[in-house]
Amino acid sequence: MRILVTGAAGFIGYHVCKRLLVTGHDVYGIDNLNDYYDKSLKKARLANLIDYSNFTFCCYDITDQDSIDSWFDNNRPEIVIHLAAEVGVRNSLKNPQAYVNTNIVGFLNILEGCKRNEVKHLIYASSSSVYGGNDLIPFSEEHNVDRPCSLYGATKKANELMAHTYSHLHFLQTTGLRFFTVYGPWGRPDMSYFLFTKAILENKPIDVFNHGQMKRDFTYIDDIVDGVIAILNRKRLPLYSVYNIGNNQVVWLDHFIELIEDGLGKKAVKNMMSMQGGDVIATYANIDKIAKDTGFRPSVSLEEGIKRFLKWYKDFYTV
Repeated sequence: MRILVTGAAGFIGYHVCKRLLVTGHDVYGIDNLNDYYDKSLKKARLANLIDYSNFTFCCYDITDQDSIDSWFDNNRPEIVIHLAAEVGVRNSLKNPQAYVNTNIVGFLNILEGCKRNEVKHLIYASSSSVYGGNDLIPFSEEHNVDRPCSLYGATKKANELMAHTYSHLHFLQTTGLRFFTVYGPWGRPDMSYFLFTKAILENKPIDVFNHGQMKRDFTYIDDIVDGVIAILNRKRLPLYSVYNIGNNQVVWLDHFIELIEDGLGKKAVKNMMSMQGGDVIATYANIDKIAKDTGFRPSVSLEEGIKRFLKWYKDFYTV
């Protein structure tokens, strides 16, 4: 199939592209290669993808309506996997305009391109952040999600509402995927596990928020990709749907740090801090819905996932 992946040089986008390319699809990647974090990491991911003859890349910004309209009209993809976004809870407190521009205006441009060119299926990244202040654990797609704790979460909930509108009005099949704390090789340098690893190796203190009293559903990148592919390959899904993709296990932050310490053979110097604005105490995915509809189940344990990440980190940064 002809598949467009936006955010192709990003963490999840890179891994999704690679899986699609290996299985023989014609993949078109779009990314603006912004400077939210080190561009050299994005370029290194992209360099691995360009080696495939069935990969085509365009450096476009999804907020540029004319460029996106022209790209859709000229290439007419069958499937769109939309992963481009301004990401991260804390940064959305500092730069809210960028989140609205990319996550809402940019998403509208993608929806319009899909509608106009009769795309068969739009699969897009939502986030566990939509659950916000929800105190029902584990988080289920049936739960109310009208209390986001961050602008990032609010933009992702807006994406789900916008997708519903286009499914309802234009019969565009849309599937939103609520990702839960994704980690692994080629990950984002602003994520906690990346920051912890770098600081411990450099003998610098790590910031531990809420004094370590936080729980997360850490999901390994290969499991995330398995979930995306399971949705892509499923022939009969509702016209509009939303799914959690998580590890379906909850881990205390302190234990997560211990696994990194054990893997590095070094103890962290911990700078205990209070809760950060926009953050939540716990995330925990109920994955019964995606398991029932696609057969998806995560397979990589946190211990194995951390081991794989640390090996990649040492190799990539020549530690």
